[in-house]
Amino acid sequence: MQTSVAAQPLPPGSSRVENAWGFPFSPEGWAATPEHVRQHLTDLQHNNDLLRAQVDELLTRLRTLVALADKSETTLRQNSTNSSRPPSSDNPYRKKPSNDEKGKAGAKKGHPGHSQKLLTPTRSSPVPPAACACGNALFAELTTFHTHQEIELPEVPLDVHHFQLLEGTCTCCGKRNKARIPEGHETGFGPRLTAFVGEVGGMMGDSRSAVKTLLASVWKLDVSLGAIQKMIDRVSNALVPHYAAIGCIARTSPINHADETPWYRQGTLLWLWVLANPAVAFFMIHPHRSKEAFLALVDTWKGILVCDGYGVYTRWVNLRQHCLAHLIRRAKGLSEKADPEIAAFGARIQRELQRLVHMAHAPPTAGQWNMFYARFVGLLFKTVEREDDAGRLARTLLRELDHLWLFLEVHGVAPTNNFAEQMIRFGVLWRKRSQGTASEKGNRWVERILSVRQTCRLRKVATYPVLVDAVEALFLRRTPDLSWLLGKDAD
Repeated sequence: MQTSVAAQPLPPGSSRVENAWGFPFSPEGWAATPEHVRQHLTDLQHNNDLLRAQVDELLTRLRTLVALADKSETTLRQNSTNSSRPPSSDNPYRKKPSNDEKGKAGAKKGHPGHSQKLLTPTRSSPVPPAACACGNALFAELTTFHTHQEIELPEVPLDVHHFQLLEGTCTCCGKRNKARIPEGHETGFGPRLTAFVGEVGGMMGDSRSAVKTLLASVWKLDVSLGAIQKMIDRVSNALVPHYAAIGCIARTSPINHADETPWYRQGTLLWLWVLANPAVAFFMIHPHRSKEAFLALVDTWKGILVCDGYGVYTRWVNLRQHCLAHLIRRAKGLSEKADPEIAAFGARIQRELQRLVHMAHAPPTAGQWNMFYARFVGLLFKTVEREDDAGRLARTLLRELDHLWLFLEVHGVAPTNNFAEQMIRFGVLWRKRSQGTASEKGNRWVERILSVRQTCRLRKVATYPVLVDAVEALFLRRTPDLSWLLGKDAD
């Protein structure tokens, strides 16, 4: 019985779909081909399929490697001037010395000078002129033409007060009675010494060992690390009212800057948050960098927020100013790309954003603003459809358009978030020195001392007297003096 054509094996890569043969020979010709030839062709087709799959896999790997290489190259080119990376992450071998006027150390042109003021003298010594060239040493009508002031630390011994607790027998009932340590002196370290330890350990951020060395070197006071920690704990407890007052002021201010940075507690990642304005700086350590943490920071506050582009901030429902410095650095990063179109777009956006920041000091006329707006928005719409870094930045700017120039409409709003970054900078340096904290008690200490330190700086108030009063109030169980905080506006 003759085998039909439809029952014959099909050529490699074919199917039994009717009228879908698609080969340059007929089914009859294929059926007439010897079996060993058909098998050979089938093996060749199978090998081709394997090779094609291997080529596809190699191409996929190549594309991945190219993408990783491009990403690595981009990462290597990034630094604190063209991205959101901190200055401490810059490659020390890539830093270039600056020879321009802006980069020179010391005071800049126009900076107000500082001269040492004459203090009230504890003693005065008149100094007569040396003998005249003629040999005479007697002078008439002596007057002071200049006062040379020498300031020296006095060699002050520690004020050591021994409370000799007495006991005696009651002359009435014969009961033996013992004296108690007077109120306010129970700790063994007075408020000024305790406040000094808090000043050095908190306001200066020195370690417990450094405080111990300082006390032994200057006053020959040998104090254990445990005693120093107890004094710091007392300062922390004394600052609870100040911390609460600072938080209240921050959460009732019309404008606030917000920022956050990593913090660590025994290696566990936490976040140090700050809510700051020209009057106060309020710090908080929270386990998360999230909406929950941000709401814990602001509580019921509903004012104007100046911030960077972190997603939690961009969802703020009230008025908001996006930090232009962050966007300028991002645009600068694009201007350094190898792609000429992306680089050109980044350079133009960088110039426009810098021009926008300059408007904070030189408000534009109506004509200048209209020209800027048309040029800026037109550039964004020309680029928004691109699927590269230029398109992503254009879409970000269009999405944030209403939050780029609030500083031109509301007095007191800054075009950048540099203020918050300056406030949180000391906390960053503290973290780098100490690697964070070791307990929740340590976290509370950091929150309170940073809040008081930066608020005192903003108000030009000396920190040590504030600490002394706070510790005295704690020891004597009275309310500390908060008049400098509650009754005085920031300068």
